[in-house]
Amino acid sequence: MPWVFVLIWSTGFIVARYGMPHSPPLSFLAMRYALSILCFLPWIAWAGVKWPASRAQWLHLSVVGVLMHAGYLGGVWAAVKAGMGSGLSSLIVGLQPVLTAIWLSAMGGAQGQVSRRQWLGLLLGFAGLVLVVWRKLVEGSPGDQANAHNLAYAVFALFAITAGTLYQKRFVQACDVRTANTTQLIAAFVVTLPLAWLEPEAMHFTAGFMGAMAWSVLGLTLGGSSLLYLLIQRGAAATVASLMYLVPPCTALMAWLLFREPITALTVAGIALTAFGVSLVVRAPR
Repeated sequence: MPWVFVLIWSTGFIVARYGMPHSPPLSFLAMRYALSILCFLPWIAWAGVKWPASRAQWLHLSVVGVLMHAGYLGGVWAAVKAGMGSGLSSLIVGLQPVLTAIWLSAMGGAQGQVSRRQWLGLLLGFAGLVLVVWRKLVEGSPGDQANAHNLAYAVFALFAITAGTLYQKRFVQACDVRTANTTQLIAAFVVTLPLAWLEPEAMHFTAGFMGAMAWSVLGLTLGGSSLLYLLIQRGAAATVASLMYLVPPCTALMAWLLFREPITALTVAGIALTAFGVSLVVRAPR
């Protein structure tokens, strides 16, 4: 399940490359949330699964939805749309595992124990991530630029997904992934839609836009987001967060296959170092 999640989640930047030129970010995401909800509702009715039992769980799931859907995705897509390159955005969001580990260590307790081996793995994984995105950081493209505007979006996305992961692990009780994900998406849609109305750019329903939207709904939301929910529920927060290190290397491989973006020896070394670092984090203790 973790490897399937990494492969699906890695397609996020590929989808952005196809879809974002044809739509403003929040309008795209609002439609993605709405279509995902429409897909989940018949599935829930057909399966006869139960919705969250208490108002408290509805509230907790809604908070997670606002953080991990509206906050994280909205921040990343807005940063890239505002001119930030995918290398820098990947690097900033890639700080999530370290930020999660710092919080867990500060809180202490059984859930907050991060071993020395895991700390080493987190640091090695981040070093590998730097190597993977180094070429994009150095070369960039004519449209790439970092400024206070898009940096604020990216940092907001980083804190949103970190807080969402920790909040879900702490407050959300185990329930059916379909109703849980739908509750999160409803909250994200309610928050995102008014902001999407403020975007001056119109959506253009091209083939690229329709393909990106279809995969965003069926692959990333119904598949990737559901797997992320299950992983957080079943695993330690630091271990799950470390899987995010593997997303940029997988994205680099996909970009090489789909767009012929070059892979250098530095990229290969970064992929190997990242994989080794993550293996130290997720490996069960003796």
